[in-house]
Amino acid sequence: MTVTEATRTHTAGAAPMCVPAGRAAQELTLKRGEFDLAVHLGLIAVEPAAAGGRPRIRQQEIDRLRGLPGFPGSLRDQVRTAGTAEAATLLGVRPVRFTGLARIGCVTPVAFYLNRYRAVVWLYLVDDLLAFAAREPGLVTGKSPTGMRTMLDAGIDRRARNWRSRRIDRLLSRAEDPWTRAALQASALDPVQLAEVVEDPYERAYLARVQPDSVFGRPGSVSGREAMERLMLADDPDEILWRRVNLTLELERARELRPAPRPGHAPGFHPVRSGPARSRLARSRLARGRLAADRPAAGLPVPASPQAGPSPRRPAGRPGAGRGLLARIGLRRPGRGDR
Repeated sequence: MTVTEATRTHTAGAAPMCVPAGRAAQELTLKRGEFDLAVHLGLIAVEPAAAGGRPRIRQQEIDRLRGLPGFPGSLRDQVRTAGTAEAATLLGVRPVRFTGLARIGCVTPVAFYLNRYRAVVWLYLVDDLLAFAAREPGLVTGKSPTGMRTMLDAGIDRRARNWRSRRIDRLLSRAEDPWTRAALQASALDPVQLAEVVEDPYERAYLARVQPDSVFGRPGSVSGREAMERLMLADDPDEILWRRVNLTLELERARELRPAPRPGHAPGFHPVRSGPARSRLARSRLARGRLAADRPAAGLPVPASPQAGPSPRRPAGRPGAGRGLLARIGLRRPGRGDR
């Protein structure tokens, strides 16, 4: 019996054995980029990360994937991607024709990388390309429709928008907490747009804190992170409106579940009323706890003398703050406060 088999036998019936991402990719014979994409697409199940940790993969999940017919080729084929030149070759068209098809939204990028000139290079799933060619053969090789030429002449480019939508929808499929779902909708709005929908700065800080990243594959370089931040922001009026509406709806559900943490009311912290019997040491510890644990986010002001106990004032941005937006676009009858 090998060491791995002995370890699995020993852990049977106990807590499931998990391995880090690097080892899981090695056992699945995937490159790290292929592994990251497989996780993003939901082909590989991961265990939730502990506080401050990285998600891990159960050995049982690795064994399941290794037992699939055609492994490892079958798994690798599902995450095979192609750039513009290779995609055009697969479809039998010129690169400029494929670029036009991608710009008007016929195919959606699944990932990107930066070339040596720091320009964004979009990647497409080969499975998606082959499915599109089988579904729309006339659009691939036939004469360009008038509508397509009109859109291209107008400068339409939906690649970034479709990539954003695909990424956010995939993350939403794994998110159950309403605040996390609201944070994903908020991730596509710039600070000005976000402040118009979420007026309460503590709610905005909380959304920033609970916003999830992709489970794996976050760009590590500074230029990669900057490109990700630029591409994440909606830049079309229709898309911005769509994200604002969805954010408003998710916020209403989140506020009904629980309010965003505020100074003196962060999770795990119980404000204690001060009194003449409170020692100086205890008051000092209380003050340090508030400053360290209850500060909502860097750059947000915290009251100099936070009061213990709940605030009698209703904070801005509580339920009903976004109803004016829904009323204006016709999704809700305006109430008295919206008129």
